[in-house]
Amino acid sequence: MSSHFKKKANTKQDIPTASLPDIIFMLLIFFMVTTVLRETTVQVRTQLPQAEALTKIDQKRLVSYIWIGPRKLERLQLGETAVQIDDALVEDLGNIRTIMYRKLTEQPKLIVSLRVDETSEMGIVTGVEQELRQAGTLRINYSTKRLIVQ
Repeated sequence: MSSHFKKKANTKQDIPTASLPDIIFMLLIFFMVTTVLRETTVQVRTQLPQAEALTKIDQKRLVSYIWIGPRKLERLQLGETAVQIDDALVEDLGNIRTIMYRKLTEQPKLIVSLRVDETSEMGIVTGVEQELRQAGTLRINYSTKRLIVQ
């Protein structure tokens, strides 16, 4: 009986690694598809005002942001109120009409989200709104923070 059941002393069990490159490739593709990179560097300060009634926009790809607020300078100093679209500061408010009209023709369901600093001058905000109206971008959203009730 002992001759039929011999115990092997040096058995080695390998982990199969044949599918390992496939798994790594799938994980790499997953993270590349789901990662969203920040595209713009905000050059103006925007401390958003608080609001009670908020509605969240689900389709972030349809949104184009316009920042309005004091320009960030060196050493945490603030300058004059400026308007920023994408990565560029807009010197002349008349250029907003052209920029936003181009964006609207590329994306007909475009939503413009205004991120206005709470200390910004209303004259500039009204000027931006008028230029957006002239460009035909009538879907406007005002970004705010949720009001914290204590």
